[in-house]
Amino acid sequence: MIKVGIVGGTGYTGVELLRLLAVHPQVGLQVITSRSDAGTQVSQMFPSLRGYVDLPFTHPDQAHLEKCDLVFFATPNGIAMQQARALLDAGVKVIDLAADFRLQDIPTWEKWYGMSHACPDLVAGAVYGLPEVNRAQIKTARLVANPGCYPTAVQLGFIPLLEAGVIAPDGLIADAKSGVSGGGRKLEMGYLFSEAADNFKAYGVAGHRHLPEIKQGLARALGNEVGLTFVPHLTPMIRGIHATLYGKLTRDVDLQALFEQRYASEPFVDVMPSGSLPETRTVRGANHCRIAVYRPQGGDTVVILSVIDNLVKGAAGQAVQNMNIMFGLPEATALNNVPLLP
Repeated sequence: MIKVGIVGGTGYTGVELLRLLAVHPQVGLQVITSRSDAGTQVSQMFPSLRGYVDLPFTHPDQAHLEKCDLVFFATPNGIAMQQARALLDAGVKVIDLAADFRLQDIPTWEKWYGMSHACPDLVAGAVYGLPEVNRAQIKTARLVANPGCYPTAVQLGFIPLLEAGVIAPDGLIADAKSGVSGGGRKLEMGYLFSEAADNFKAYGVAGHRHLPEIKQGLARALGNEVGLTFVPHLTPMIRGIHATLYGKLTRDVDLQALFEQRYASEPFVDVMPSGSLPETRTVRGANHCRIAVYRPQGGDTVVILSVIDNLVKGAAGQAVQNMNIMFGLPEATALNNVPLLP
């Protein structure tokens, strides 16, 4: 039984982790931390977990996380890097769902996240937790940087084309939309119902924190730098990311066969039949990425449609997938739930 702790269990990714781990046959939840809600029963805050999680939130100072086998950080950026070293020194494995260990270039991270990195020496040893690319490294990792939601959808869409060298790497476009849960569980004007409902808007057009993460991953797939324009949008739905990706083909290729072959052995990437239009509701609550690929009018532009649930494959589900790999468990353990429809 894997003894698991969760730091920051009161946000959307925290409760999603609890939903998945509560039914994991090889996990024993030991502690779930919260400074402001210490002493409150988890099921009191999240009644959906009644009968599944019988633990109170614990103040971090009394959590004894060093007794766990694995600790998830479902916290804002800048928290995990303050605590990771002590946990690793105690032999505890760490999966950070925030961005503290995603970017290998420290000055770039500090520029985009607006703070000094507390443990830059640990970053080089962190494994980027995209299983479809780094499965072998994840197996032996002690510290995993769980990918962001937009980066997951965008990278899974572009990687087969870049690996095969069939698109120009200097003019990639990612036009992505997210539900409001991507902004976290917080009181902020733009996420209030009256502001977000019946509305659609772009944000972060001049630059979004996920841009360097996406470019880093695509550069690794290509073996060289890429040029990417990334524009995120906020949509009036709770869950889901839809990424429409564009690139210029440099040679003729059977796109459908290329994607099917690349992801043939991947349990959580579904390359849909030619002509399909993946919808966010077909992955709601599940750890799947569904992809369709097009070549409109037979021209030289390739269009990839990639959809995920931002809280599952874009966060907590992928974190559990990484945990399963790290502990030698079947990768789909506790992740075989069918998406919710309608």
